[in-house]
Amino acid sequence: MPVAEHVLAHAAERPSRLAVRGPGGELTYAQLADRVKGAARHLAETGAGPGTTAAIGLADPVELLVAVLAADLAGATPLVGEHTWDRARWAAVTGPLTAATGSLSAVTGPLAAVTGPSATVPAGEPAPHATRPADRPTPAAPPVTVLIDAPLPYAAGPDVPRRAQPGDLAWACFSSGSTGRPRAIVRTRASWTDSYPHLNALTGIGPDDVVLIPGPLVSSLYAFAALHTLATGATALLPGRWPGGALADHLAEATVVHLVPHRLPDVLERPGALRVAVVGGAALAPGARQAAEKAGVRVVAYYGATELSFVAADTDGSGLRPFPEVEIEVRGDGPLGEVWVRSPWLAEGYLGEAAGPLRRDGDGWVSVGDVAEPYHKGGVLRVRGRGDGAIQTGGATVVPEDVEEVLRKVPGAADAVVVGTPHPSLGSVVTAVIESPFGEPPARALLEEAARAALDWAQRPRRWYAMSGLPRTPTGKPARAQVAARLADGDPAIRRLV
Repeated sequence: MPVAEHVLAHAAERPSRLAVRGPGGELTYAQLADRVKGAARHLAETGAGPGTTAAIGLADPVELLVAVLAADLAGATPLVGEHTWDRARWAAVTGPLTAATGSLSAVTGPLAAVTGPSATVPAGEPAPHATRPADRPTPAAPPVTVLIDAPLPYAAGPDVPRRAQPGDLAWACFSSGSTGRPRAIVRTRASWTDSYPHLNALTGIGPDDVVLIPGPLVSSLYAFAALHTLATGATALLPGRWPGGALADHLAEATVVHLVPHRLPDVLERPGALRVAVVGGAALAPGARQAAEKAGVRVVAYYGATELSFVAADTDGSGLRPFPEVEIEVRGDGPLGEVWVRSPWLAEGYLGEAAGPLRRDGDGWVSVGDVAEPYHKGGVLRVRGRGDGAIQTGGATVVPEDVEEVLRKVPGAADAVVVGTPHPSLGSVVTAVIESPFGEPPARALLEEAARAALDWAQRPRRWYAMSGLPRTPTGKPARAQVAARLADGDPAIRRLV
């Protein structure tokens, strides 16, 4: 069932219930439903519908959500991008755009094909743990037919015919992880919507909740949160970005928040009405759950990826365990192996010719290259990081997240990023960049002492740097590739610790 139809149902049942509030205003469910139906009619009149994609770049999060739901109701696939992108930037992702007048722009050709998974096991070559070669057909991608870069107008008339199916390619979103250029990922309607009841059961989210979504909807983490909130019949608070000084005002009424780990301490300072924090995107910092309990906030942490959606969740601090209907394997014979997943929540692949880490074997399992400790069915999953970010140094393999976890515990270190930097004989050396936004960073001697106490010889950073603020992805994760590039360019904002 499309999320837009959930909105229409909530409008019939609770028309005066507040649906969304953003920087520019708010809408009840009745008002939102009316706006969505009018915008969907307008889209349908332009030719948008089943088999087409609507590329959406709007600054106002409420207008953006209206456009997303209108595309959903019209049967098109919404693809949310940055509102700052010009036509050339969109064309780099979706294909060439033609000149057009107004907010809806025709596109000359299809959005290429769904190229994913970006890599499959070659035909005829057995995949690890697979019983047959990879032969999954590549699905066709909808062509891009409209670019929505201004609020959609309202069109009067009869309701748009509804022809939605669970297997429709109904959602497309971007992921750059913490390493590279955005990739557009396409998934079926059911791969998100059918997981909503499970998330409600794990978190206790219901129609009487007020849900703060303090980030850009171009991020799949926040886009999922917004759509889930409306499908549930709750109220979505959409500041469009981290609210900064307005955070306390939002928390005075928010009962639930979706966020990334490094924002959790800010929320816990003045939790207000908050009772649940749904945290994803990276591992929780040491002591975070205890601090939340002290503040009266329950933390539900989860592990996943844009390509995989939910993989595992930790609802009580006992560790990550498989999300409902998810199977997990960790493949490999060493101390770390590669995480493979089979579930109904997986994406179909990438749009266009984008490369990405998603791989699929011949038996329905997929991986994005994350690594974890050996895993036994029903046990705790201990994820160690992204395999593609591993540092090769002097014959040893170092997972950056293992080092970062230690360094974040050092007093004065707000956050840390670990990368490999070139070395003439070792290949790379482990290099740490410490974030210290409020003053002097920890002394190098203190950092080295912490590293010696908790890390193996190969894991210990040999080069140390500090900066006032780490660059971050739209979801708030440290942008590892940007840090490495700025180090290589000799960015004066990054200073060497001696």
